[in-house]
Amino acid sequence: MLTFILRRLLSGLILIVVITVLAFTLLYLGSGNIARTILGQNASEELVAQKSAELGLDRPLIVQFGDWLSSAVTGDLGRSWFNGQLVTVQLSSRLAVTLSLVVGAIIVTAIFSVILGILAARRGGAIDGTVQLISIIGFAIPGFLIALFLVLIFAINLGWFKATGYIPLTTSFTGWLSSVTLPIIALSIGGIATISQQVRGSVIDGLSRDYVRTLRSRGLSSNRTVYKHVLRNAGGPALALLAVQFIGMISGAVIVETIFALPGLGSLTVTATLAGDIPIVMGIVVVTAIIAIVVNLVIDLAQAALNPKVRLS
Repeated sequence: MLTFILRRLLSGLILIVVITVLAFTLLYLGSGNIARTILGQNASEELVAQKSAELGLDRPLIVQFGDWLSSAVTGDLGRSWFNGQLVTVQLSSRLAVTLSLVVGAIIVTAIFSVILGILAARRGGAIDGTVQLISIIGFAIPGFLIALFLVLIFAINLGWFKATGYIPLTTSFTGWLSSVTLPIIALSIGGIATISQQVRGSVIDGLSRDYVRTLRSRGLSSNRTVYKHVLRNAGGPALALLAVQFIGMISGAVIVETIFALPGLGSLTVTATLAGDIPIVMGIVVVTAIIAIVVNLVIDLAQAALNPKVRLS
């Protein structure tokens, strides 16, 4: 198992390096005259040249990346070019908001996907048809429309939840719950539509296997057969898909955070990208890559626990 973990960590580190190199290169090549963007179009050439020298933009790209990387490995992601604040400080406050949404959404997605998938596979008939309909609706309707519908019905008309804004968990649990419930639901719908179908298909396939008939012939109850054996074997593909959904939800949080006016990574990403604040964007890229690697490692470990053959792959 230790060798398995070390291999995954090594591949994750290589992936981070590749992602940062690509992101750094694309950002600098696609940002035009960064110093002029910061100072404005009316700034003189002399001021633009001074600003470029101040930020180190007049040096070769590989030298700039080397300096950034040497600082990043120590945890120093630099400062914003616009407000001078440390990138780590700006990211830490916003990361908590985004992770609370995404982690909450992935938990809701996992629970409801398993429940709906198993119900559809075991009961069939009208229940299966209802689950299929829910999945089609989740696939067909864009997330931002679901978010707007939730705001209109449950926040504005019924007043059950906050329409906009975010209350930290440390300030008020009920306030935090009110501010994240609708965004979490909006993020979860698409994931439930996808993963419930995966669970349904895997359980149906598992129930048709010979080992299931053998277990039933030995007197094992139907529930124990499904939850202890069939679901264990069906869990691998669902977990892999759940990891993909987790990363996708981080991207989807950009729209959801905008609709609900939440101060998360999504809104910061849009603002920093439009302004050309490359240290902030690079910080977001690094944090997102680390999150993706950690999530995939956790999923790999869960799959290895469910199926020892995974450790040999």
